[in-house]
Amino acid sequence: QVQLVESGGGLVQAGGSLRLSCAASTRTFSRYVMAWFRQAPGKERELVGGIGRTGRNTYYAEAVKGRFTITRDNVKNTMYLQMNSLKPEDTAVYSCGTPALYGLTDPNEVDYWGQGTQVTVSS
Repeated sequence: QVQLVESGGGLVQAGGSLRLSCAASTRTFSRYVMAWFRQAPGKERELVGGIGRTGRNTYYAEAVKGRFTITRDNVKNTMYLQMNSLKPEDTAVYSCGTPALYGLTDPNEVDYWGQGTQVTVSS
């Protein structure tokens, strides 16, 4: 079993930055591909981006490419999402999870989920 806990959400103004964390309660964190997803009100959950087991490789949705950066620290068992140049359209609940495969975009293929953290970007 893997428990995931997101933190770092909050209210920011457009153009601002925020850093989210996803802490994993597992001794085998480095075995998992990790990813961030988000869900805005009235919309389906969508991929933000993912990161490979070593942290060398990442992939992102086009909507966030160039603005968001995913990293991980396998010693601290934590994944991060650095969010820059935030837009009101980024407002959503952000969740971390463990995809079945590197590069997947379907949230139905995620095995474990965190509870999510709210990010609100004001104009």
